[in-house]
Parts: sequence; structure tokens; C-alpha cells
Amino acid sequence: MRIGLDVMGGDFAPEAIVKGACLAVDELSSSDELVLFGKQDAIEKILAEQGVAKEKFVIVDCSEVIDMHDQPIKGFTAKPNSSLAVGFSYLKKGQIDTFASAGNSGAMLVGTMYSVGLMEGVLRPCLAALIPKAKEGVTVLLDVGVDTDTKPETLYQFGLLGSCYAECALGVKNPRVALTNIGEEDGKGNLQSKAAFQLMKNSTYNFVGNAEPVEIYKDNVDVMVCDGFVGNLLMKNIEAFARIIAKRGMVDDFIKRFNYEIYGGLPLLGANGVVIVGHGVSNEKAIKSMVLQSKNIYESNIINKLKAELQVKK
Repeated sequence: MRIGLDVMGGDFAPEAIVKGACLAVDELSSSDELVLFGKQDAIEKILAEQGVAKEKFVIVDCSEVIDMHDQPIKGFTAKPNSSLAVGFSYLKKGQIDTFASAGNSGAMLVGTMYSVGLMEGVLRPCLAALIPKAKEGVTVLLDVGVDTDTKPETLYQFGLLGSCYAECALGVKNPRVALTNIGEEDGKGNLQSKAAFQLMKNSTYNFVGNAEPVEIYKDNVDVMVCDGFVGNLLMKNIEAFARIIAKRGMVDDFIKRFNYEIYGGLPLLGANGVVIVGHGVSNEKAIKSMVLQSKNIYESNIINKLKAELQVKK
């Protein structure tokens, strides 16, 4: 398979991205190709410094960069030779099987819409994060940053996407889906939450009602649904708290599971292709994980499984 990686995306690009690619390439099989999109001279310079042969990669020279300050649509359309735009064009044409970036997440969404698009019937894609439970397993939290102004019917569908993902990718039987809220009682929350609750309680998936954020760490739910605004705040708060605890030396196996380097990136659920969005502060270890996760998600056939489940449970 051919794994696409945006070398110019992220706070520490291109150095950290290329170093991460070097760590990952030796763990890929001989039939895999790691395709690097970015400024060729910069990529080859870093590879030379690392003592890694450039022949281990396919390098696609891209003269432009979409940075974090670019407006997603404007940046994508105004910079057709950027690493993101060229990478997505390869994905659209089937010249790569997956595409991953730690760059502008808004531009990643635009690129997805312009290239592979969404699965039939999907209103909006979402990012699914895996939050460790206190005992074992994970809770799927979605959305964590794509759709910040979410309609109730989209929240209903996030529940469906999360349920399908938990079942297909994580092996959870009949996943328990909850709506993230300020209280467990029916009728809690703002207008958005109340409307979404009414839709979700009549769904075909296993909706168990409202759940407060503390339930993320317990074993009462498997999927927690929220809009991208709330989900992103939750994620950043969780990450910040985990870092503070680690810096104070209070590290155990549970705290170690919060290290973003383990996961590398988050799958964009609802996309009609494997698109992985990495953390902006990704270092080389996180990039390595993102590359390997891209391979694992593709080989799990999650796209076709999600399509089949969506047709059954829509």
C-alpha cells in the first residue's frame, strides 16, 4: 500500500515529520511505500542529516505550504501546489491509499471534501478521539474539533458514526452511546442538546441517554457524542491535566495511556477514504505512530465496514 504523509504540516515541520517518517519506514513491509509531500530540498537535507537513504521514500516536491494561519478554503484553493493540496489530489486519483497530516485541520476537512468526499448519507465528518477508561478499554469521544456549530441531526449521526467505529474498529459489541451533557436527566442541556436527545432516543443504535463528562473515564458508556467546540475543549483540558500530572512525577500506567504519541492522529470519520489528522505539536514519535496507524486503519477495511453499517443502521 501507499501511505501519504504531509511533511510541511505541524508546529515542528518539516524536521519532526521527516524524522518520524524515518522511524516508521523500517517498520513497514517491503510492499509498502511511504510517500512524502513537501519541499524536496528540505526533505532530502534532513534525510542526509539522519543518514537515511532518500530511496526509502517516494518524494513529491511541493513548492507551497498551507500554515495554521491560513483560512482553510482560501488557503487550499490559493495554494494548489501546497503539500496538502497535492497530497489530496493523489488520494483522489488513487495514487495513495491514505493521507495524514499534523497541519491545518480546517484545510484537512476542505481537502477531504474536494477529493474523496463523504460517505453516502453523511452530513458532516467528525474526529474521533480515544480516551482511556480508568480500568481498561477506551471511550470514543466525537467530535473533537471539526464541526463547532453542530445541528441536532448531525449530533444524532455522530452517535451512529461513533457506534459503527467502536464496533468495527474496536470490537465493542452493541456499543453504548451517550450524549455529553451537564446532567444525566432527560431534558437537561441547551436547545441543541434537548433536540439531539429526542432524535437519539429513537435511534437504531444503543443510546443510553445523557452523560456528564466524568463518565468518559468510567465503564458505563462506550461512545460520547458532542459538538466539535465542546469536544475540542474537553480534549485540550484532558491533555493539559495529563501533562501537569506527569510533570509532577505522578505517572502510572493509566496516565501513560494519555500520551498522544501513542495514537499519533485521529481518523476523520465519515470521509470516503482514510484521512488521519495529527496533533499540531506532533514530534517524531507521534508522526511514526500516525504513519503506522494509517496502515492499520486502511488494512482493517474500516471504510467499507462503516459504509455497510451505515446502510443498516441509518
